[in-house]
Order: sequence, then C-alpha cells, then structure tokens
Amino acid sequence: MADPGLKKRLRNAELLVAPGIFDLISAKIADRMGFAALYMTGYGTVASHLGLPDAGLATYSDMLDRVQRITATIKSPLIADADTGYGGLLNVRQTVRGYEEAGVSAIQLEDQEFPKKCGHTPGRRVIAREAMVRKIRVACEARKSEDFLVIARTDARSSLGLDEALRRGEAYAEAGADILFIESPESEAEMARICRAFDRPLIANMVEGGRTPVLSKERLQELGYRIAIFPATGFLAAAAALRTAYAGLLASGSSVSLDLPLYDFQEFSLLMGFDDIWEFERAHAEE
Repeated sequence: MADPGLKKRLRNAELLVAPGIFDLISAKIADRMGFAALYMTGYGTVASHLGLPDAGLATYSDMLDRVQRITATIKSPLIADADTGYGGLLNVRQTVRGYEEAGVSAIQLEDQEFPKKCGHTPGRRVIAREAMVRKIRVACEARKSEDFLVIARTDARSSLGLDEALRRGEAYAEAGADILFIESPESEAEMARICRAFDRPLIANMVEGGRTPVLSKERLQELGYRIAIFPATGFLAAAAALRTAYAGLLASGSSVSLDLPLYDFQEFSLLMGFDDIWEFERAHAEE
C-alpha cells in the first residue's frame, strides 16, 4: 500500500528531490541513498525494458510489471508515471487500482492524447480539459487510501499556451488532484508564474537538455515547488558511462587501461543480495 510518509513530507516547506529510476539496478542504488522518494520515469523504464521510445508503445501490463518489481525491491516511497492511464475511464480505474495495490505512493496521470509522447519532445496534443477532469475524478474515486496521491499533469503549455495550462491545472485541482504537474514551462519567469497560481503542491520536471531550465534546489524551493523530479539524470549518466567503457574495450581489447570509475564488484554483489544466497548455502550445506 501507499507509504503515508510521502504525504506527510509534502506538508513541510523543504523541497522534495526525487531521482529518476528506470530499472532494478537504479532502483536498488537510489533506494540506499536516503532520498525522500523515488520517481519511476516512463521514458527511462520504456527504454530499459523495451528498448523503445516513450511514445505510447508500452502497455499497462508492461508498466505494472515494472512497478511491481520495483516496489518489491525498494523501501522508499515511489512516485510512478502512468502516462494517460492507458485508455479511457475504465482503464484509469484499473491503472489506479493496480498501481496502488503494487505499493506505489503517488501516480502520475497526464492529459495527452493517445498515443502519448515524452513531455520534452515535439508534437504533443492534449485531450479536452473536461475529459481529463473526468479521469482525475475516476482516479480519486478508485483509490482505497487517501495516502495514495494523484498527480495531474498537463502538457497543454507547448501546444495551447501557458494560460490554458494554468486553467487546466485549476480544473484538475478542483477535480481532486493532490499534486499538480504543469509540464514544459520554457523560462524561469513561466515557472514563477505557475507557482504563484496554485496552492497545491507542484512538481518541477528537471530534464537535462529539455525545454525547462534546470534550476538549483534553493531556487526551486524559493519559487514554490514542492517536488523536483530528475527523470533523465540517472539513465543519461549510465548511458555515458557505458559508452565510455565499451569504447575503451573496443579500442584496447581489455579493461586494464579503462579510465572510468567502476562499482566495486563485491559491493555490487551485496547490492544484488548475494549475501542472502551465501547465508542460505551455508545454512543448508551438506555435512
């Protein structure tokens, strides 16, 4: 079930920083770092699980499988991307129930048309405002616990302008959304305007190379954001490290001269849980 700690933390003034996790290795590492919450990025999860772009190609079953595996692995509260709810109102209800049962603490639903696209790529289109309002109402009705938070994201800024995005944020708050996510503001001034417009907790989406300026924790907190997600930082760092490592192997034929920090193999084995395997084997060793 949802971790009540996330809802409690949002009552504090300090900005909550949530790193993006995208597979079981990133989940295990981030979970041990002391973050108040983790963010399951749709972009990174689809890329790592299917090797495909975040363009509405992953199904509810695909994503629920990853959610279940991640929540079984971590102790930190999980904020999870659920795209458009994977269909109509009945699909939204099913998605909310599935994510909550899996142990997610906050579900993110967006108002894009299906198939959706990553929020920092071109060509996104949104459904009617009232259609998303109905989705938010269904999501709030479907949850069992008030500790399970509903995040309403609008992608209207890029296609319909900031004014419409703000109107949608207000409508989604009235429909019951616990947290608002006004995606893709394109300047610090727009971010400030968003924060002045609402008294609900707001998410800042910090994507390196994306459409929104990446700001310091102090500045985000000063503007009024309550959560900052960094969905791409982990998989961009991992991809850069892998490319460097594999290029070194290709060039030299060995890892002997690799100028790259490596996770200690024994520590990584412990991270994966080999200590439990070794203890089991000792306990059941044949005499």
